[in-house]
Amino acid sequence: MILVTGASGFLGKELLTQLVAQEQPVRALRRADSRIPEKLLQEPLIEWVEADINTPEALADAFESVTQVFHCAAFISFDPRDKNQLLRVNIEGTSNIVNLCLERGIRLLHVSSVAALGEARKGELITESDFWEYEPKAHNYAISKYEGEMEVWRGIAEGLDAVIVNPSVIIGKNAGFEGSGAIFKLVKNGLKFYTDGATGLVDVEDVARGMILLMQSRIRGERFILSSENLSYKTFFEAIAQGFNRRPPALRAGRWMMGLAWRAARLAALFSGRAPALTRDAARSSFNQSYYSHQKISEALQFHFKPVSQSIAEICLALKQV
Repeated sequence: MILVTGASGFLGKELLTQLVAQEQPVRALRRADSRIPEKLLQEPLIEWVEADINTPEALADAFESVTQVFHCAAFISFDPRDKNQLLRVNIEGTSNIVNLCLERGIRLLHVSSVAALGEARKGELITESDFWEYEPKAHNYAISKYEGEMEVWRGIAEGLDAVIVNPSVIIGKNAGFEGSGAIFKLVKNGLKFYTDGATGLVDVEDVARGMILLMQSRIRGERFILSSENLSYKTFFEAIAQGFNRRPPALRAGRWMMGLAWRAARLAALFSGRAPALTRDAARSSFNQSYYSHQKISEALQFHFKPVSQSIAEICLALKQV
């Protein structure tokens, strides 16, 4: 039996779809308030179980007869107010998963993030041999993903059969306008500004496919970056604008401008009671120029990624109907 945590999330749902296509029986963890497509809810190969990764007792019951675990569950936020939940879910929750896999001899594939990788040396790509180093301005999400990954490395040192993946920004049409889909919504609605940052991008279908291939391989005790291409935000936004037949953002936003923007968003949030549309951490991250190498997985599995231009075109076509 295969267990998938975070099965109702963007990546989790794609992983379930691909596992079912291979006729694999899956036990899928969900929260009580999770929204699940009817197709997956009625799929006979999927056993849906309500369990919280921060509740060890319920989690232990879900592990019965399980031989493989895909740990996709994570909390994502750049809001400083969510620090405690980030640490609780991404570190303590992962620790619970690792401990149960160790106790029962279960193979684990852990979904980390490029946020857990180190900064590249000037002029070089970030690889799996780079490790994140703490610095005072690091955002809480990066800290939580790094510490969560460290729980897996701790388990590996104790004999855990595990492999780790570090996806870059995951995009895909089924995200809608949430998560990475929010970027598409901004551009569709006429975003005028861009920053000088750059990052890696990868289609959700490739992430799930790479995870399954790694789980089925004999590879253990290693990490793999899953990233198709590196794009500047300017180029990324231009491609989205083209897909929606919109004018691309043409105004370069400086750091001072983004500083004003996140402060204004915080002030607006105080009056609305909602989470700020832009946080200080997100504003700072928009200037990072992070370029990732996918050489390791390409060579290990002869893995080929979908071009980002194709992914963007597919997403825009789907979202035009929304």
